[in-house]
Amino acid sequence: MELRHLRYFLAVAEEGHITRAAERLGIQQPPLSQQIKALEAELDVQLFRRKPRGVELTDAGRSFLADTQIILAQVSKARAKAERTARGEQGTVVVGFTSSAPFHPFVPDIIRKFRERYPRVNLVLEEAGTSELVAGLRSEEFDAAFIRSPVSDSQGLAVYELLEEQMFAALPNDHPLAPPNIEAENKPLEIAELAAEPFILYRRRTGPGFSDSIIAACHKGGFTPQITQEAPRILSTLNLVAAGLGVSLVPESLRQLQMTGVAYRSLSPNSQLMAPLNLACRSVDHSSAARHFVEMVRHAAH
Repeated sequence: MELRHLRYFLAVAEEGHITRAAERLGIQQPPLSQQIKALEAELDVQLFRRKPRGVELTDAGRSFLADTQIILAQVSKARAKAERTARGEQGTVVVGFTSSAPFHPFVPDIIRKFRERYPRVNLVLEEAGTSELVAGLRSEEFDAAFIRSPVSDSQGLAVYELLEEQMFAALPNDHPLAPPNIEAENKPLEIAELAAEPFILYRRRTGPGFSDSIIAACHKGGFTPQITQEAPRILSTLNLVAAGLGVSLVPESLRQLQMTGVAYRSLSPNSQLMAPLNLACRSVDHSSAARHFVEMVRHAAH
C-alpha cells in the first residue's frame, strides 16, 4: 500500500463517485477503479458499496476513512515541517556567548530580530568562556558563538569581525584615579598611570587572546602589569574590583552595569586597546537555520 492509494480512496470517499474523483485527481476513471479494487483486495475488505449513481462507504470503509484522514494529515504536516526545516524556517540553533557579549546592544538586538523573522526556529542561548565555545563549535555543541578573544587555531572555523568598542579602566570607586562624577568618566586615562596597580584579568586559559591584548597594551605603555587575580569571567573581575583587590580593563558596554563600588575611566587613544566582538562558527556543515543566523548577524554588522 502506498500513499497514493490512500489519496485515491479519500477522493472517492469524499466525492461519492469514481468519475468525479478521477477528474479531481487528474486521472482516468478505469485506472482509478482498478486501484480501489486492488486496495480492497490488499485489505481483504469491501470499502465501497456500488450504487447506480455512485458509491457509498461500507462500515469498514468508514472506519478506514477515519484513519486515512489522520494519516494523510500527519504526512502533510511532516512534509511542511521538512520543507520549513530545509528553508531554515524551523529547527534549533544553539548560540554561545561570552559573559560580556550580551551587554553590547548589538547582541540582544540581533537575537530579537532573528526570533521575529524566524519564529519557528528554537534559538538556544548558552554562556561559556571563549575556549569552551571554540571547543563546542568543533564538537557541534554550538552552531555559532559571540566571542571576544581572537582564535589562535581557527582550522575548520570561520571567525567574522562584527565590531570593536573602547576599553575602560574599572577602578574601586575610592581609588585616587576614580572619576569624581559620571561626566569625568570620559576623561582619558593614560594606561601608564596604572603601572603600579594590582591587575585583575580575565583568566587566560578561558580567553587567552583577550588577556594577551591587555598585557601587550601595558607593555606598550612601558610596564608589565602586576596580575594578582584571574577571574573565570569578565563580569567576575568587576566583583573583585568592587572588593578593592585591584583594577581591571573591561569593554565599554559593561559600564551600564553601574556596579556598586566600581568606577570607570576611559583610556587614552594612545593605548590602542579595543575590545572586539566576533562571531565564530564552523566553516561547513551548517544547518539551514544556523546559516540564516550567521548571515543575518554578518549583514547587521556591516
